[in-house]
Amino acid sequence: MSTTTSPAYTPKVQQIIGVFDGLSATLADRYGFDWLHVGGYNISGSQFAMPDVGLLTLSENLAAVRKVVDCTSRPVLVDGDDGYGNYLNVMRLVREVEKTGAAGIHMEDQVLPKKCGHMAGKRVVSTADFVAKVKAFVDTRRSSKFLLFARTDAIAVNGFEDAIERGNRYLEAGADVVFVEAPTSMEQAEAIPRLIHGPVMYNWVYAGKSPLIPPDELTRLGYSYYLQADVLYAVSHALMGYFHELKTTGTYGAAASRMITFDDFNQLVGLDAIKSAEAKYENK
Repeated sequence: MSTTTSPAYTPKVQQIIGVFDGLSATLADRYGFDWLHVGGYNISGSQFAMPDVGLLTLSENLAAVRKVVDCTSRPVLVDGDDGYGNYLNVMRLVREVEKTGAAGIHMEDQVLPKKCGHMAGKRVVSTADFVAKVKAFVDTRRSSKFLLFARTDAIAVNGFEDAIERGNRYLEAGADVVFVEAPTSMEQAEAIPRLIHGPVMYNWVYAGKSPLIPPDELTRLGYSYYLQADVLYAVSHALMGYFHELKTTGTYGAAASRMITFDDFNQLVGLDAIKSAEAKYENK
């Protein structure tokens, strides 16, 4: 298969890292990741302490996306869930997200209310219904560089063969990248890039359903992108350790070795630029 047939193909697998607010985006930006990702799982969990089961609204999603885009120079991939309804809702989703300056959306073929791709009990819409959403996305976007990552959750519902068939139908309808969610074995993960006739993305989930395949192996298999959206697992572990130390000792104790300083944090969030503005504009 030629890798020149679509601008979404990449010669080496690109790393997409999950963030959830301006601070996490600022920190991730320092490391120069290929892409940042704003996901419903992380917004629901961080902002509302709720699971990713379709409770997040478009307005809440957009508020988080705008904060992330404002704090990074990296392209941002946005989780569009199921499109928030039918093709009409997808049209609004595309218009609103494209205006933020994000680089693309991934959208899935689940029935509303959706669930996280590695949870049990998912349902999928008909292939035809999702193809209509894909076509609405493509017709609505202003730039062909605003990418659609079309996700299918059909493995868990209808089986592997249906997921592959759906992925190729979504490409034919105009999707730029196919995201086959939650392959359950190495055999399935290896087969996806061979059987999907376009760029594909792989999803890492810590302790999830899919094998955690190293990036060099993903490149060899033919994946163009891989997503690591598990940031809240690391954040939660760090906060639990910090709060435990404060509660049990009344001091920072061992947590101090995992903290940055007052001055370092102020520098991180841009205090130096504020001081420069004060020096330039403050009345003497």
